[in-house]
Amino acid sequence: MAVTSAAVTSAVVRIITAGALRLWFLGPIGHRQLGHVRRWRNPPVYRPLVDLLTMEERHLIITYRFDRATIQELCTQLEPDLISPIRHPTGIPPQVQVLSVLHFLASGSFQTTVAMASGMSQPMFSNVLSRVLSALLKHVRSYIVFPQVEDLATVKGDFSALGHIPNIIGAIDGTHVALVPPHRSEQVYRNRKSYHSMNVQMVCLADQYISQVNAMFPGSVHDAYILRSSSIPYVMGQLQRHRVWLLGESGYPNLSWLLTPVRNPRAEEPYKEARGRTRRVIERTFGFLKARFRCLHMTGGSLF
Repeated sequence: MAVTSAAVTSAVVRIITAGALRLWFLGPIGHRQLGHVRRWRNPPVYRPLVDLLTMEERHLIITYRFDRATIQELCTQLEPDLISPIRHPTGIPPQVQVLSVLHFLASGSFQTTVAMASGMSQPMFSNVLSRVLSALLKHVRSYIVFPQVEDLATVKGDFSALGHIPNIIGAIDGTHVALVPPHRSEQVYRNRKSYHSMNVQMVCLADQYISQVNAMFPGSVHDAYILRSSSIPYVMGQLQRHRVWLLGESGYPNLSWLLTPVRNPRAEEPYKEARGRTRRVIERTFGFLKARFRCLHMTGGSLF
């Protein structure tokens, strides 16, 4: 395959947290003439069965998880990276590439199934998947952005409305995304629940906007190690003069900018309840993300 399972999983998670034409393929034609077989190849021709401009909005959202305007904007952004440097009449149109990959991410189906629906072979779709993911990764930093100093007042106000805890600018936690592991390092990807995964760290805002993602570590790696290895300690250190905090779980260490559960919940029952109301936003974010893009959910199958 064109990409490894871990690379695909990491790329997929980073991309879809930020945000196909169905075609015919005409292959070789054989022709018998004068007692012998004469064969020639007609170039493969892609004939759209549907038009993005005429598809119902509801169908677009169900199949590709985005509305028409967002898909068109995405196609425009990615087109320079998806057009072959050699203009070839049989090249797969950028719009087809984008829609087929969105369908794959949304459905959690097998590559073969999505490839057939898009008029491609599985190896061809595998190359398209790699190409589109690489193009999307170039734009990740434009969509996944940690709050800037000028945003802090608004972000803190939104979190305060959830549980009345002041100065919170993010909820942090990890979630596991199942995958088929590389053969040589299978055990590294086995998590504490005994299935193979990537352990993905995310930070979200009160409105479920994802402001940070780290999808670089296999399932056996602890949340605390991923946090220490990410950019979060540096970023939060730079913001400490503004007296802001992240809200995390008990698996994280006690840090000056990270609020974790207290040891004696009876004595701090009001804080416990307020904290629970506030941190549920990260759980809802994980649930929404995996429901929208079934490739991230175990019931959608493991990424490979």
